[in-house]
Amino acid sequence: MQDGNSTRNVSGHVKWFDPVKGFGFVVADEGGPDILLHANVLRNYGQSSIADGALVEICVQETDRGVQAVEILSIEPPASTEGAPLADFEQIDPEVIRSAPLEPARVKWFDKAKGFGFANVFGRSEDVFLHIEVLRRSGLADLQPGEALAMRVIDGKRGRMATEICAWEAGVKAVEE
Repeated sequence: MQDGNSTRNVSGHVKWFDPVKGFGFVVADEGGPDILLHANVLRNYGQSSIADGALVEICVQETDRGVQAVEILSIEPPASTEGAPLADFEQIDPEVIRSAPLEPARVKWFDKAKGFGFANVFGRSEDVFLHIEVLRRSGLADLQPGEALAMRVIDGKRGRMATEICAWEAGVKAVEE
């Protein structure tokens, strides 16, 4: 391998990530040992969690403790999360969902065990419903109170609902492109 100061880019998928433990592992497409993904590296990208199976491009470094991610370059939701639309979105034109703008928001609360939570779009007082399946389809596993997000919001049967969620930094990049 390379010396401890050099880095290289690797593509792979998240084997697992536990925000409580503060780390997880990535499996490189090229094979080799599991790559440590520390929570600080994920936070530097602007996220506090990542879904198992999410596709990542990372910058890694060989250390005396093994290969570790030092920077996340991109995250794509797990491919297996695509499928039937959520029941809440069945009666809504898919074009309406796709064309909703990314809006800046902050997590009010999210309970992974219950499978939902709420956020507020900056400058608006009403709550926006966050469903755990929308998180998974967006490549996230959990959210923390106060976490900054960018999300697409529609008016659904239960009121305002997020249809897509991304880390604030990723949302800013998407809007700029």
